[in-house]
Amino acid sequence: MASASTFKRRALVALGTGTAAVLVLAGCASGGNGGGGSGESITVGTTDKVTFLDPAGSYDNGSFAVMNQIYPFLLNSKPGTADVEPDIAESAEFTSPTEYTVKLKAGLKFANGNDLTASDVKFSFDRQLAIADVNGPSTLLYNLDSTEAVDDTTVVFTLKSANDQIWQQILSSPAGPIVDEDVFAADAVTSDQEIIDGEAFAGPFVISSYKFNELVQFKAYEGYEGVLGAPKTSTINLKYYADSSNLKLDVQEGNIDVATRSLSATDISDLQGNDNVTVHTGPGGEIRYIVFNFNTQPFGATTTEADPAKALAVRQAVADLIDREAIADQVYKGTYLPLYSYVPAGLTGANEALKGLYGDGNGGPDADKAAATLEAAGVTTPVALNLQYNPDHYGPSSGDEYALVKSQLEADGLFAVNLQSTEWVTYAEERSADAYPAYQLGWFPDYSDADNYLSPFFQTDNFLANHFSDPELDTLIPAQAVETDPATREGMIEDIQNKVAAQLSTLPFLQGAQVAVSGKDVSGVSDTLDASFKFRFGVLSKG
Repeated sequence: MASASTFKRRALVALGTGTAAVLVLAGCASGGNGGGGSGESITVGTTDKVTFLDPAGSYDNGSFAVMNQIYPFLLNSKPGTADVEPDIAESAEFTSPTEYTVKLKAGLKFANGNDLTASDVKFSFDRQLAIADVNGPSTLLYNLDSTEAVDDTTVVFTLKSANDQIWQQILSSPAGPIVDEDVFAADAVTSDQEIIDGEAFAGPFVISSYKFNELVQFKAYEGYEGVLGAPKTSTINLKYYADSSNLKLDVQEGNIDVATRSLSATDISDLQGNDNVTVHTGPGGEIRYIVFNFNTQPFGATTTEADPAKALAVRQAVADLIDREAIADQVYKGTYLPLYSYVPAGLTGANEALKGLYGDGNGGPDADKAAATLEAAGVTTPVALNLQYNPDHYGPSSGDEYALVKSQLEADGLFAVNLQSTEWVTYAEERSADAYPAYQLGWFPDYSDADNYLSPFFQTDNFLANHFSDPELDTLIPAQAVETDPATREGMIEDIQNKVAAQLSTLPFLQGAQVAVSGKDVSGVSDTLDASFKFRFGVLSKG
């Protein structure tokens, strides 16, 4: 595996700000290389936002939701499963323990008419590593040593460590979209407009009209020859909302066909009693957590009162005081469940490392324990803690969620919390620039494996950019990804969680489900709410 220094920061979950779309859907420009599907259009609404269309420049749920529609992948998963298989590849297999060979289908083309060859594949992965954007997914490629285009249809990936158990999943992840080398820059993030003007698409859809974080129109691309097949509907409109209440109103009134990410728990509960819509749920890999910046948190390394022991005591006291059940029930009404470790329940290797270490030992809070921890470390109370959250990216309930967190921390006089919020576009920049001593983040997995909840977060130079570093974890985390014995690997994953729990780089506390709401005449929504966590427009149809 790669050394710790090769791990650049990995960006995160969902999206940002933006205004609600005011364009008239019927007036969207059409054209491009459309083909397939019915003549009827479907409109999907979301509060998620795009940061960049360039796969090297964004690593968030909203951007990836668009990328899944417009870019091809070497491997992908059919709706209904998280298992990957060849997409635009004809075959893909390990030809040695460190070599993975992909054979492309012949005659592939981008929507602009350019040939899609092995050279584009090599270019796509080389530029991810070269750009290594702080808000991009290049850290997923930590085990990639080199990419070689043997001929127009053959690509060989050489890996640093043998027997990589997750490489195939990574090829279907945010690091995996194949882009046009004649449109994208090799060493810089390419602008949305250049991508759209260059018609650099080869997924199931092309973008025929684009209004940043207001409205996107997709047209089926007849040149796509991947595993997802031809879209069932030829035109999909994606409408962005600044306020989830307007999203809820439009789906219940039939102004849009599907609402996805994110409705409040109250809105979901209300819509479940509405006969005009269907509420769909699927397996959830989303987690919610607090990040501690090891430099700027109370007693952090760059503060005037730097003291590692006191800093750890502060993190431990926060962990002692958090009441997960109250947050899940009062704020999210059961649409989220308490989470007591770093890997969510249901994945191999998940444990409850935090439950026994903090609070009352059974998952509840314990103020006396928190007070004793702070006193033993010589920390004077109340501890002043600056805590930041985002009001638009993680759904409308974030304000209630963090108001309750503040209340829990302050209830016994141990903390004085300065709670602040920032819009996502600014938030995403500032949180990785040491602006927030402690802050909210969420995670939407790239693939269904425990590794995806460990390698991005807890190695040196991780995507959190929170200055956490542990040489032992720098060795253990890459090692579990290439361990071929399932039982041994499961034990390693549990051990990693235990070690992180003792240090509290982050404090996870909620695990959520996937939820989408549709009109009664819409089919296919449930088919795409699977453990791949990819919302595929191609399965949607009406009638």
